[in-house]
Amino acid sequence: MRIRPTRPLVADALIALAHTGVAVMLGQESVRQGWPALDLFGYVLVALVNLSGVLRSKAPVALCLFVHAVWIVYVTAGHWPVVNSFGPMIAVYTVASLKPIRVAVPCGALMSAVWIYGAVVSGSTSTDQMLSVLAQALAFPAVLLRFGYVARRTARLARQLREEQAERARREVAKERGRIARELHDVVAHHMSVISVQAGLASFVFESDRDTARAALGTISGTSAEALEELRRMLRVLRAEEGDDGAPDAPMPGLSRLGEMVERVRAGGVPVELRVEGTPRPLAPGVELCAYRVVQEALTNVLKHARHASFTTVELAYRKHHVTVSVTDDGEGVIPDIVPKSSGHGLMGMRERAKLYGGTISIGPREDGGFAVRLTLPTSAAAGSARQGDDASG
Repeated sequence: MRIRPTRPLVADALIALAHTGVAVMLGQESVRQGWPALDLFGYVLVALVNLSGVLRSKAPVALCLFVHAVWIVYVTAGHWPVVNSFGPMIAVYTVASLKPIRVAVPCGALMSAVWIYGAVVSGSTSTDQMLSVLAQALAFPAVLLRFGYVARRTARLARQLREEQAERARREVAKERGRIARELHDVVAHHMSVISVQAGLASFVFESDRDTARAALGTISGTSAEALEELRRMLRVLRAEEGDDGAPDAPMPGLSRLGEMVERVRAGGVPVELRVEGTPRPLAPGVELCAYRVVQEALTNVLKHARHASFTTVELAYRKHHVTVSVTDDGEGVIPDIVPKSSGHGLMGMRERAKLYGGTISIGPREDGGFAVRLTLPTSAAAGSARQGDDASG
């Protein structure tokens, strides 16, 4: 649950109304202090200086200059300077709390100058009075600048602390999601083991013991339903970071959408050509997704790292027992000497995807320049078993 802070404009409006009221009440004491009573023009100037504080967070420097200009007019008209001093003070503090010190100091100096100007206009010419005015003109802005600087530094530290806490919370959430996903993976693996055993049993006794076969099929039905539910939970956990706009229920992309991807990359300024060999046919969704993601990552690397690439080719080949996709460019991609050592998360993800589906992938520079990614995925159980056997023997 998030606590929404008060909007700055509302807070500034309340503060402006508060010190406007104080200024109006103080203005009524002008006569007792030996100053002329406030007339209509004087009250207008009081309102301009104080009510304009509602904009102090929006334009602090401009507001500071404005209130000091009106304050000068107010003092020149012969009114008690103290009445209208709250607006300039808050304006100087606001500048110091929101802007760098090099901007705040001139605003404080402006307040000191107007303060001294008010004493001169009012006829305070005695030495004691001028010393008191000078002390106030130096002390008040200095205090306001100090408090504003401390507030600015505190706000900056608080913001950094919130960012660190948010990052720590994200890491903890990601860690917990990973743990949950591993647990769900173990559960699903158990269910699949049960299904495999029961399927073998049903096949073995299908002709001789129909009741046992029927019971095994019933177990398969119930266990598969549980496994699907666990898979849905795992996907919800892994996709939780996408939020409501992540479209977690959108269909998985496949090889039929390679053309769209190529068009997007081409629109980004990289000439790309898509070539298809063989007769396109529907493949297992996981195989199509694996091939699509590898091409996507390879083209992303072309956009990021292939300097001076003039052309990129995406080739998709449908074979009898496997499918091959390759992405080649003629740019200055990764330096050949460091390719085996600098496998980033993108290259690592390509290799993991290929390994997951029993395929092979080669990533590296071409002999005649440029860079190439070539992925081969089996599209039949026989091809996958043969390839895994070759990997085991190797």
